[in-house]
Amino acid sequence: MLRKIGRLFVIKTRWEAFLIIYALALGAMDRGSHYLAQYPGWGGWLLFAACSGAVFLGGAKILDCLKYEAAEREAAKAE
Repeated sequence: MLRKIGRLFVIKTRWEAFLIIYALALGAMDRGSHYLAQYPGWGGWLLFAACSGAVFLGGAKILDCLKYEAAEREAAKAE
């Protein structure tokens, strides 16, 4: 039963990855807009850029891991 519940929290397809990246981007942009309100000027814009950059880096890592895991599964099937 725990294994079935655990599988709900595993990203299996690119579609799921894109949905998660989209959700991360929404949260990051909201946080970035709060930074702009709290820190007007260059400081707020730098923090806003850091929020969006974190989503780009995290999204790229998620997509790379999906490719790696798919290749690993194919190698395991071949053996």
